[in-house]
Amino acid sequence: MDKSVDKSVDKSLDRSAKSIDIDDEGPMRKLVARIIVDAVNGRASDIHVEPAEGHIMLRYRIDGVCVEIEKLQKNLQNAILSTIKLMAGVNIAERRIPQDGRIKFPVPELDQMGDPVYKDGQPVINQIDFRVSTCPAFYGESVVLRILRPDSVRIGLLNLGFEQDSLDVFNKIIRRPNGIFLVTGPTGSGKTTTLYSALAILNTPDRKIITAEDPVEYNFNGINQVQIREQIGLTFGIVLKSMLRQAPNIILIGEIRDREVADIAIQAALTGHLVFSTLHTNDAPSAITRLVDMGVKPFLVASSIQAVLAQRLGRVLCPMCKMLDDAPDPKFLKLVDIAPEEAMGKVMKAVGCPNCKGTGYRGRKAIFEMMIMNSEIRELAFQRAGVSKLRAAAVRGGMRSLLGDGRIKILKGVTTPDEVAKYAQIEGFDPSEVTKR
Repeated sequence: MDKSVDKSVDKSLDRSAKSIDIDDEGPMRKLVARIIVDAVNGRASDIHVEPAEGHIMLRYRIDGVCVEIEKLQKNLQNAILSTIKLMAGVNIAERRIPQDGRIKFPVPELDQMGDPVYKDGQPVINQIDFRVSTCPAFYGESVVLRILRPDSVRIGLLNLGFEQDSLDVFNKIIRRPNGIFLVTGPTGSGKTTTLYSALAILNTPDRKIITAEDPVEYNFNGINQVQIREQIGLTFGIVLKSMLRQAPNIILIGEIRDREVADIAIQAALTGHLVFSTLHTNDAPSAITRLVDMGVKPFLVASSIQAVLAQRLGRVLCPMCKMLDDAPDPKFLKLVDIAPEEAMGKVMKAVGCPNCKGTGYRGRKAIFEMMIMNSEIRELAFQRAGVSKLRAAAVRGGMRSLLGDGRIKILKGVTTPDEVAKYAQIEGFDPSEVTKR
């Protein structure tokens, strides 16, 4: 920003920000408010405030992609970071170690045209939670605000991206009385959304549900959510042992990180509880070998796991501007295993319009790989078989791979071949080639 703080902030504050009662706040509070409101209204999932040598980089992550918004003046750095840390309730004087905090901020609801939504003559204001993380870097503290939208985990199973046959199987699995259901994938692949969508269906008065999370990101009525606090000794292991004495029907474990947690989860599953949890593995069959590598006995893994769901999030084509691709790149078609004649009249391409801010994409959906445990897979797990053998058995049992699920979405015009190729773990794919096109 080249002008003074007051002029820059007052000029850039849009009408939605003005509807919040921040006029009596200082200029730096106004600037942070404007950044937050713009990010929420711009469908961002994260706000990145990153000090550089001569400026502060402001970036939003939209549909999984970081977008540079603007470069703020370097002399505003300390004031901006202190304001965010003060709002997050962390120590503003501590700059040497990482800190975590939380902000609850009022943001006006906008319609698709960007105009404020009114109800009974008053603007609709939503209270949005932000998880704040600070980390000391070379040019100053890097700050990331994760935007926690309650509606993002209440979108329902139908909107997650399941094909109908997979959705039918998923609904049957989550209604089993006991066993472990694992969701795997990298950070930010939508695992939490999938699990909460399942719990939303199962959350009825006749079931007791307890979760152990680090951190608790979203609050749900009717579900007992426990925040892990390792700094005071409240670990996953201790919480899970206590949870079993609470007589739950369903348990959600934020992540199986070590053998202790895995053993307790398996004990819970074998004693009549339905257990949901996550693992960081590349695909569904790898979850079996990962648990065995942790030290869990193979026969316990084989007998307790009911199903494993691997997933990735890919961008969805903007419905307002997507067009039929008359000449799709044959290299990308080959990577996603689509024949040129099969692609004719089906494969769409990203164009760009005001609705998607010129990107050609708006929103994201998941591609899935669901492995249902059967007698063959259980026997292979008991024998400590490798991932390749487990995968082959899963495919014989009807598992559709990430690539296979992505192909269906490409041919339905939901997304593009290069978008699926990014996330479906295709050998020989170079991500840089997408940007060169």
